[in-house]
Amino acid sequence: MSDPEIRDDRAAGRLEAVSGGEVVGRIEYFVEPAHEGKGIAGSLARELYALAGRERSAVASLCPYVIKWAERHPDEARPADEALLAAAKDWLRAHPGRF
Repeated sequence: MSDPEIRDDRAAGRLEAVSGGEVVGRIEYFVEPAHEGKGIAGSLARELYALAGRERSAVASLCPYVIKWAERHPDEARPADEALLAAAKDWLRAHPGRF
């Protein structure tokens, strides 16, 4: 599989991976089960960190896959500070139905 096109859907609050005209993954974070193991999640994580870098923003990932990906790619994934991670976890606890 070639690298998917990554779309930034700000209105929906997600990044989407598109291959063959089909959305095959997105960061909210989810990869369609039929498309697992094809590098889609890594492409999404890479674009998430690249987008954050271009916009000089930090990523406070709570997704176990993205956390591990960032650990394996420290040259591409700047770690978030602890205060930002704590704020993200607090927000998630306050919005349990969101994810």
